[in-house]
Amino acid sequence: MKFIPHHLCLVLFLVSSCNITEQETISRHNILFISIDDLRPTLGAYDDPFAVTPNLDQFAAEGMTFRNTYCQAAVCAPSRASLMTGLRPDSTRVWHLGDEFRKINPETVTMPQYFNKHGYYTVNIGKIFHNYMPDSISWDEPDLRPAQFVRDDWLKRDGETFYVSKEVQKSQAIKRDSLLKLQPVRYADGWNTGPAWEMADVHDSLYYDGAQTELAKRTLTRLAGMDQPFYMGLGFFRPHLPFAAPKKYWDMYDRDQIPVPQNPDIPNGAPIFTMNSMYELRHYDNFNHIGHPTNYKMNADTARILKHGYYASVSYVDALIGQLVSHLKEIGIYENTIIIVWGDHGWKLGDHNSWGKMTNYNIDLKVPMMIRYPEQERRGAKTFAITELVDMFPSLCELAGIEVPEYLQGKSFVPLLNAPEKPWKKAAFSQFHRRPKITPDGGRYMGYSINTDKYHFIEWYEWDHLSGNRGEFVSSELFDSVSDPYEITNLYESEGYTTVIKGLSEQLATGWRAAM
Repeated sequence: MKFIPHHLCLVLFLVSSCNITEQETISRHNILFISIDDLRPTLGAYDDPFAVTPNLDQFAAEGMTFRNTYCQAAVCAPSRASLMTGLRPDSTRVWHLGDEFRKINPETVTMPQYFNKHGYYTVNIGKIFHNYMPDSISWDEPDLRPAQFVRDDWLKRDGETFYVSKEVQKSQAIKRDSLLKLQPVRYADGWNTGPAWEMADVHDSLYYDGAQTELAKRTLTRLAGMDQPFYMGLGFFRPHLPFAAPKKYWDMYDRDQIPVPQNPDIPNGAPIFTMNSMYELRHYDNFNHIGHPTNYKMNADTARILKHGYYASVSYVDALIGQLVSHLKEIGIYENTIIIVWGDHGWKLGDHNSWGKMTNYNIDLKVPMMIRYPEQERRGAKTFAITELVDMFPSLCELAGIEVPEYLQGKSFVPLLNAPEKPWKKAAFSQFHRRPKITPDGGRYMGYSINTDKYHFIEWYEWDHLSGNRGEFVSSELFDSVSDPYEITNLYESEGYTTVIKGLSEQLATGWRAAM
């Protein structure tokens, strides 16, 4: 694949930063940029008949729903670094959770920084960048938190790690002390322990997402009185593990009726290194024994509880967004606010015999993206045109009436808003870095993915993580997205696909520019 070299990206960032000038504040629409962590298209608006999501479904009925959107990497840090900078992973050089884009390229201009230079007041609540990388310089008001969660020993803690149970809280503190003695620097500052689910019978605001929604409402009231437009990033932590949500959202579902996945097994003919190891779930109580999807099968009852918890968490966030929309209307800024809602990647709920994200399969790559904006001509429309999360940066610039930076690697989807069936991108591009401690064979690989209207094709290469260069070709996967949407069978070794594979490989090599 062809990508902008790292040094050229740096030049483009610097040029863009120098050319951005403070503009006279004009009457512009506000922007509410809503992230929902680990959200796959498990919504009524995406034809999930089991999901109880009335508020997001209503939002879709008033806006535009993108039904064929892909993330650029199915794990938090690379996905968010990509969409927030408008650049793809091989340009940000953020390939896994530990990569920090601001250290890699200190001059990076993020979306909120760019909007700030064009007259927007920028505020961050919750998870927009990766949890422990809030990138404070991107915001006028960075990393706002509910007062009850602001403590010195919690500053590096993630919002997803809080439970209501006092017993669990005590247990977490004890485990954390032990973990930090072994290794003082840890993910989530050592707080990511505890049960994989919780269903306390409490008010919405007793959990972190509910508390930060109350903070967001107060902040929006304050921002509405300012004399300049605002860009607020609001990042919900659920349905990320643990599936901790008020009991009333669990009560919305009959666990016995929860559907089993259509693709319960690893794809036929898949190379052994393509699957995630489920280490994310292994951090939680009673899951440290689970193995790799190639040799472990989840107990059916446990699988139903986990899936129940995911759905309950989605319904919880749905209710919070409903409260947020009602508040926007109450303070009189709903009609003057561009609202975009998106998930950073998908999540397997027993699909491919696995739990979590971190693959190149479409169950992890496909995400929801919905938008509602002032003076929208077509409401309740949907498009199946291929779009990508990296398209959000240029699209919001165009909707806000500010110049779209030339260096961005996405394409504004604004023309689709009034013409959903318009001919559009030929393909979407994603990738995933598979590290040695995850792969059963101990290898290190980079998988490059291309999705077209008809096929999903993946090429795997050996990978040098120090230089950021791919090595020898290792293997490929091919799926017919029309006849096999759940990606059950890898067709790469099947007869009759030589021409198809050659064409897709060439298309993958020419990259995203040619697909525009």
